[in-house]
Amino acid sequence: MFATTIRRAYLASSLVVLFSMGAVNTARAQGFVSPFIGYDFGGVAGCQGVLNCEDKHTNWGVAFGAVGSIVGFEEEFAYANDFFGSSANQSSTVITLMSNFMIAPRIGPVQPYVLGGAGLIRTTLNVTGATDQNQIGWDVGGGLTGYFSQHVGIRGDIRYFHSFQVLDLFNVPNLPPGLGIGNTKLDFGRASIGVVFKF
Repeated sequence: MFATTIRRAYLASSLVVLFSMGAVNTARAQGFVSPFIGYDFGGVAGCQGVLNCEDKHTNWGVAFGAVGSIVGFEEEFAYANDFFGSSANQSSTVITLMSNFMIAPRIGPVQPYVLGGAGLIRTTLNVTGATDQNQIGWDVGGGLTGYFSQHVGIRGDIRYFHSFQVLDLFNVPNLPPGLGIGNTKLDFGRASIGVVFKF
């Protein structure tokens, strides 16, 4: 099951990357790397809203790719700890690995963008023992990058993630109240800020 899920996620991600690479004018494209930090909200995340949230848990990761004058592609890895909230008896993590197609027109020193893609969402819940689930999912979002110089900038980003498959945690022993999210597709948003290094 794990191998099948990985193969499907890899295939979906590869198709996004190949399509994106074909769309980018490689002669004019510039590569970038962007480490970021943020937090998840909405859906089944511990933080219910992007604003006025008292239960923020750090999400961090890195994105890299290339973008031309209008379109580009991006690979992104993100790790979220205490995704379902924290307590003395449980821990949880969500890892996402997404391949995204980008529309990012350059407007002077700023570059707004929208993106969407597909990839792997791995959920781990540890109550009395670790329970892992791997799912194929998609994401969509956008943001704005502002450059301080030719090669360095900062970007703000909001994205939404959604799994194609059902997340079933009913079989986890001693599941805390409020986490019986069987027959539910995992979905959540993420707000983040990051540094962009363009080359």
